Amino acid sequence: MRKGNKDTTFFMNRISRQHGLTLVELIVTIAILAILASVAYPVTRFAIQRQKEQLLRSDLWEMRRAIDKYKDAADRGAIAGLSIDAFGYPPDLETLVKGVDIQGHKVKFLRAIPVDPMTGKQDWVLRSMQDDPDSDSWGGQNVFDVHSNSQGTGLDGTKYNTW
Repeated sequence: MRKGNKDTTFFMNRISRQHGLTLVELIVTIAILAILASVAYPVTRFAIQRQKEQLLRSDLWEMRRAIDKYKDAADRGAIAGLSIDAFGYPPDLETLVKGVDIQGHKVKFLRAIPVDPMTGKQDWVLRSMQDDPDSDSWGGQNVFDVHSNSQGTGLDGTKYNTW
């Protein structure tokens, strides 16, 4: 019986010495985790920026398509009461959302004015047909084009407000 107790005591002492990590093991583990985190952060940051850029391109495409559809309807004479200096373009983005009367039916060209993903606001910069191509201000006559108000630079090196 004594022999069994000695074996059990030896086995228990051996197990108790193996509990926990040494300081070196802990430092190595923390260093590996820090390296992995430092690699994952830029990848995540660029993925988020890329996603915002894709949303910006999509929103600009959607608004420009709505402007073009409005222009097509105006050129066909389907929209009554347009001013001559509007050149068939909508007076503002809100008109695309509210819609216009075409042959007794309310036609909406845009569901809602999207939020600019770069600024977090609906602060789109508009350009009318009468504005200079390089102008930063909107003349207010019509909406010929729209772009972001963000001064940031995209992953491709171009300014968002030139997209």
